[in-house]
Amino acid sequence: MKNIRLISIDPGIVITGFSIFDFQKSKIRLIAYGTIKPKKKDRIEKRLLHLHDETLSIIKKFDPSVMAIEDSFYGKNVKSTVILGQARSVMMLAGAKLNLDIFQFAPRKIKQSLCGNGSASKEQVQFMVSNILKLESIPKPIDITDAMAVGICFVNNYNSI
Repeated sequence: MKNIRLISIDPGIVITGFSIFDFQKSKIRLIAYGTIKPKKKDRIEKRLLHLHDETLSIIKKFDPSVMAIEDSFYGKNVKSTVILGQARSVMMLAGAKLNLDIFQFAPRKIKQSLCGNGSASKEQVQFMVSNILKLESIPKPIDITDAMAVGICFVNNYNSI
């Protein structure tokens, strides 16, 4: 089996975290990570365009074959949930344009996969990400480790997908 390159995304309209991994079976290697930050003062359509274009650019640069993205959670604020769904959609569209296989994982599934508990705290998830990837320091902001958690969840579930 050859290495598979993966982009994992924690979508957000203010800050989106992403990470790039190579993996083979259960061996995972972190290649790159970062954030996409649309301008807060821009209108929603400009922010969505920025998310789409930056995602497309990252995919072209690192050439993954798979995208793993966190699925929407259903919060009390319907407007925020809808906007987050729009952000997810434009990033998934970028992946679809470049023929990536796209997989979505619910936040509880990600936490369960890494921590054994679907109700784990963000700090517990960060700790597990840091342990699994043997990171010397925890990347900031938390959106980056959230994206890494999505990627690790994909690798952990790869054989059952």
